[in-house]
Amino acid sequence: MFGRGPSKKSDNSKFYEILGVPKSASPEDLKKAYKKAAIKNHPDKGGDPEKFKELAQAYEVLSDPEKREIYDQYGEDALKEGMGGGGGGHDPFDIFSSFFGGGSPFGAGGSSRGRRQRRGEDVVHPLKVSLEDLYLGTTKKLSLSRNALCSKCNGKGSKSGASLKCGGCQGTGMKVTIRQLGPGMIQQMQHACNECKGTGETINDRDRCSQCKGDKVIPEKKVLEVNVEKGMQHSQKITFEGQADEAPDTVTGDIVFVIQQKEHPKFKRKGEDLFVEHTLSLTEALCGFSFVLTHLDGRNLLIKSNPGEVVKPDSYKAISDEGMPIYQRPFMKGKLYIHFTVEFPDSLSPDQTKALEAVLPKPSTTQLSDMEIDECEETTLHDVNMEDEMRRKAQAQREAYDDDEDDEDHHGGAQRVQCAQQ
Repeated sequence: MFGRGPSKKSDNSKFYEILGVPKSASPEDLKKAYKKAAIKNHPDKGGDPEKFKELAQAYEVLSDPEKREIYDQYGEDALKEGMGGGGGGHDPFDIFSSFFGGGSPFGAGGSSRGRRQRRGEDVVHPLKVSLEDLYLGTTKKLSLSRNALCSKCNGKGSKSGASLKCGGCQGTGMKVTIRQLGPGMIQQMQHACNECKGTGETINDRDRCSQCKGDKVIPEKKVLEVNVEKGMQHSQKITFEGQADEAPDTVTGDIVFVIQQKEHPKFKRKGEDLFVEHTLSLTEALCGFSFVLTHLDGRNLLIKSNPGEVVKPDSYKAISDEGMPIYQRPFMKGKLYIHFTVEFPDSLSPDQTKALEAVLPKPSTTQLSDMEIDECEETTLHDVNMEDEMRRKAQAQREAYDDDEDDEDHHGGAQRVQCAQQ
């Protein structure tokens, strides 16, 4: 982020006055002054909340070497304009609690705000299941790796349970680097502290836990039983609360499995209903049919037409209660739809044609006389693929449009030359 230095110097003594220290105060002097004044003004002890916030803001700025340097040179306005990352951006209770290891000097009755924990991130995994699994329900055992708090040191990272606030980042876990780019131009970059790896704490090498080596967590394998219930949908989530990576002073996140339904070769699902395609011969469509359909649970369903029924091409038939189970109401099911297509023969022999004419209804069109036929022009039918036909027409239209544009550019150019000659 870039910023230009303020044109005039603003007040650079206010924060020192709030803490009651001179401008020459050492970091240790700042700590002592802040600690004494913050305990006195803490809201849990009847202190002034606004004064408590001002103390936290002043200490946050002056305890950071980079921010203090900018404040001493340019004043508070420079911090507000972004040169030092701003002032007072942290929760005053968090700053106060850092002096007492996250606890409170007032015992169990202290402010719960000073002990707030951040929440860890959720871990999301896709779970591929078949349509049969969603129809019947299933349980899958999955082995996952995660970080767990070290059992030997209880997540402290040290044998004694003690840790020190990192001196490189003053316990914030972050560092701000400021680089001069030119006259009045600076660049500010924030990054994790390399001394404490962003934890804000350091542990003495001799005091490190022998099991986690000071990392506070160790890897562990965990087996989860994921229960996929009947009727669950694609993209539905199954959540295991508090089973993600553990970390000190952190509320453990969740492990979330997202159902990914695999494509089925025969059945298609739409919500609570199932769809299946079936092709009939022309004889079956006209004279009746019967066939066996194997369902997702292995049952064989006998599908047959009613006597005398004619099935038209591109028609649908439905069977109630043979669709998908309804989620959390598994004894209720949707419908099974069958989409019929009719396969016509490529050609008929003269004998077949006569036989069909004898049994099928007569054509409704008026028969033409020989004289009327002689007055007509005879045509020839040929087979076409409509997709190819439409694609060819679209290509021809694009080429014609491009030719028109070329002609306009040519004529327009000639007119411009003519005008120039005049």
